[in-house]
Amino acid sequence: MLYLSTKKEKRSFIMNIPRPEFPNPQFERKNWMNLNGEWRFEFDFGISGIEREIYRETGKFSKKINVPFCPESELSGIGYKDFMNCVWYAREFCLSKDKLDGRVILHFGAVDFRSYIYVNGSLVFEHVGGQVSFSCDITDYVKEGENTVCVCAVDKVFDNDQPLGKQSDRYYSYGCSYTRTTGIWQTVWLEFVPESYIKNFKIYPDAENSTITIEVQTSGIGDLKAETSFDNKDTGAAFAKVTKGNVVLTVDLKEKHLWNVGDGQLYALKLTFGEDEVYSYFGLRDIRFDGKKFMLNGKSVFQRTVLDQGFYPDGIYTARNADELHNDILRSKACGFNGARLHQKIFEPLFLYYCDKEGYLVWGEYYSWGVVNDDYGKMKYIEHEWIEELERDFNHPAIIGWCPLNEAWDRPDGDTCRNLYAITKSIDKTRPCIDTSGGVHFICDVFDTHDYEQDPAKFREHFDPFADGGKFYDRLHREQKYEGQPYFMSEYGGIQWSKENEGWGYGNAPKSENEFFERFEGLADALLSNKNIFALCYTQLTDVEQERNGLYYYDRTPKFDCDKFKAILSKKAAIED
Repeated sequence: MLYLSTKKEKRSFIMNIPRPEFPNPQFERKNWMNLNGEWRFEFDFGISGIEREIYRETGKFSKKINVPFCPESELSGIGYKDFMNCVWYAREFCLSKDKLDGRVILHFGAVDFRSYIYVNGSLVFEHVGGQVSFSCDITDYVKEGENTVCVCAVDKVFDNDQPLGKQSDRYYSYGCSYTRTTGIWQTVWLEFVPESYIKNFKIYPDAENSTITIEVQTSGIGDLKAETSFDNKDTGAAFAKVTKGNVVLTVDLKEKHLWNVGDGQLYALKLTFGEDEVYSYFGLRDIRFDGKKFMLNGKSVFQRTVLDQGFYPDGIYTARNADELHNDILRSKACGFNGARLHQKIFEPLFLYYCDKEGYLVWGEYYSWGVVNDDYGKMKYIEHEWIEELERDFNHPAIIGWCPLNEAWDRPDGDTCRNLYAITKSIDKTRPCIDTSGGVHFICDVFDTHDYEQDPAKFREHFDPFADGGKFYDRLHREQKYEGQPYFMSEYGGIQWSKENEGWGYGNAPKSENEFFERFEGLADALLSNKNIFALCYTQLTDVEQERNGLYYYDRTPKFDCDKFKAILSKKAAIED
């Protein structure tokens, strides 16, 4: 049986333990401690705190913050919207003697951007990158009784080398740039593991042969057991001896239950290594391309995806509770979408779990807004964090493709695109990669474009010749060459609609609901009817601050009857079986 914490959140402003659920159901242990909640907090505008050694005097921090919400957010209790070059956090935690029998691992879901982690006054770890999880072994720095953890987060937005995603580099939000996120914005927790324990694992499903192969990395040697089940019924196991810190084993599954669109059937997986027990899950599915068709378990599936930027009015990057993560997927499905481009943000593992559970197809993306081809300055940060993302999220069946860059238009030699593509394929050969979505392609498994033409007739003219073997409209045709890859219209639409004609969207706002739906249907039909297009991505699921082109308002209330969108998007696509 899949083990997943489901404690309910207490809804006071400064919550007792906000976001109490275990943050990563794909790698879960029962012996853990949630460190969310009230922490002490201090601004460090001059970035001088390390030199002043304020990590030794955390009791003097003047403010309190509600972790894991960033200080810009209202849920944090701070709500400071100006630039913060550096911030500090501190809190105590108490350890009983039995917690010190093995190793103590400190985990951070995400801290933006450069992190310095102190335990009881000693620097124990540094991490660079604002959106991927990291951990550190703090066994040698903790003691029985009360301990102090202190976090310094440096977030120099004006550093041209630092990737921002859609975070504004101005005081106010503008255009496609929104309120910033500084410091801790995902769950912080402790895990207590034996001296020998499981460090990481990769799952390779084989739907055709009803097997899974698991690559396991360990700290220490010993006996490893992998047990699988479906709906509490045993479906197979495998055993191996670990003598070199890593091992590969294969489980022959007794029953075949395929993971499909809208039907995210998940097997439970339990790994036992000596005294260490890790609970996980997997989906049995096969993805590939047959010519221009996207094939899932041998069947052509049209990807009806929506752009999801993962912003929230009260938490910015962080959802108030787990239900809101899940609900965004349900809102998308209610409108007829079967997946999403997770856009310019590395979404948290719990969101991806709900994608897995719902059979929801998603493209993983890096927060690369502003990066150009051959941007060697930012590459020193991007490469290692992109690797961390690929490693962390490899096992999610919902992820059906990767896209490290977005709208990198500058031509030069494309070294950045080529390098990131090569990195992606070296780590994950099982999924397609788009080198730069909507930008100048140099090497890609899927060719995609962005087209915000608002006139359905003109939009159709851009792609109708392509259906008959001709060319599609490509505003970057002088910089790139299409070589017959599967074709994805990965950004289109963005139809403006706001209550009082505020904010912005693409093109002129429709004057009535009927005009809105005529445009929405005309644009969608042009793509669904094209036998050489395998996927669409409509911009976007919800409004985000001043950008008012969502199907839902920013507060997640629907703008129109969702069934109308669903009826349009549910039409059979020309390319699908």
